[in-house]
Amino acid sequence: MNDELASALATHRQELRRGTLVVACLLACRTPRYGYALLEYLASAGLDAEANTLYPLLRRLEGQGLLKAQWNTEEPRPRKYYSLTEDGAGMADELRDEWKRLTASLATLWKESPR
Repeated sequence: MNDELASALATHRQELRRGTLVVACLLACRTPRYGYALLEYLASAGLDAEANTLYPLLRRLEGQGLLKAQWNTEEPRPRKYYSLTEDGAGMADELRDEWKRLTASLATLWKESPR
């Protein structure tokens, strides 16, 4: 693969992962999690994310009312836990359904593509 195609592939992978990360965060925050624990949880599921990508996303989802944040100061180190709101749960369901439709469509295209 030449450098130009490798660069294009890297860009397309990044775009695909960016949208996937939104769905993954909503699903993962069905259980309250703080940022670093969320990074580890996503990585254990095979979705590596960087902190400089995840934290702005969490703040954006919170601003949209899809996540709520609550500080836990009972531990030696205070941590901000994120959990799904009712609207966030509805959004996660909608995005999951859309994911299923897209997956089915792509599967059809792969079956029908002569390669």
